[in-house]
Amino acid sequence: MSRLFSVTLIMMLLTLGACASSGVSEVNPESTAYLMHYEDGRITDIKPVIIKDSGTGGFLGAITGAVLGSTMGRGRGNTLATLAGGLLGAYAGNEVGKANAQELMVDLDNGDSVVVIAKGQKFSVGQHVRIVTKNGIVMSVEHN
Repeated sequence: MSRLFSVTLIMMLLTLGACASSGVSEVNPESTAYLMHYEDGRITDIKPVIIKDSGTGGFLGAITGAVLGSTMGRGRGNTLATLAGGLLGAYAGNEVGKANAQELMVDLDNGDSVVVIAKGQKFSVGQHVRIVTKNGIVMSVEHN
């Protein structure tokens, strides 16, 4: 029983450690080599959305679950535990890989209106924001 508890505790710690962030925006190393543009605006409406897992979380969860499942049982029980661990790990990894975000309707200062998806920060209606783009692709949405 203590082995199962230890394995569960380690998985929880790894999951929570992966979710930690320092609060500072991360950028790609290539971002020093190109020009980005920004537009300022005011948020007029917000809708909560969930960003689906890209598949990486499910894949890593399946591998981790199968490895942990293979350490339990013997013979046919070991095979079933490996299979169950892989399936449960895939499901858990897929759920952990999802991200909460907000769909923001923004009236830009130039008179245009745009809709952007932002994650990692909480925004509110009426708040002034800066939308940073590179070649038409939104790189970040920042409080302004």
